[in-house]
Amino acid sequence: MKEITQDRAIVLGEYIIETGATVRAAAKVFKVSKSTVHKDVTERLMKDNPQLYRQVKLVLEKNKQERHIRGGLATRRKYKGE
Repeated sequence: MKEITQDRAIVLGEYIIETGATVRAAAKVFKVSKSTVHKDVTERLMKDNPQLYRQVKLVLEKNKQERHIRGGLATRRKYKGE
């Protein structure tokens, strides 16, 4: 069981780096919860693969800084009827 979570953490980390995906987008693609993705790419990846963890952390920080922009765009689309 532990090997499965380690492998999933690495696959999730690589996906987030390659696509720049948010935690929510990665969760949707891999059909797991946002909590699972977050735990995998922060806690598990930090222990199992620190180098990959640092790269993922940069992408997640960038996404965090841009989330207010994405939220505003989503609201705009909602009220425009797109």
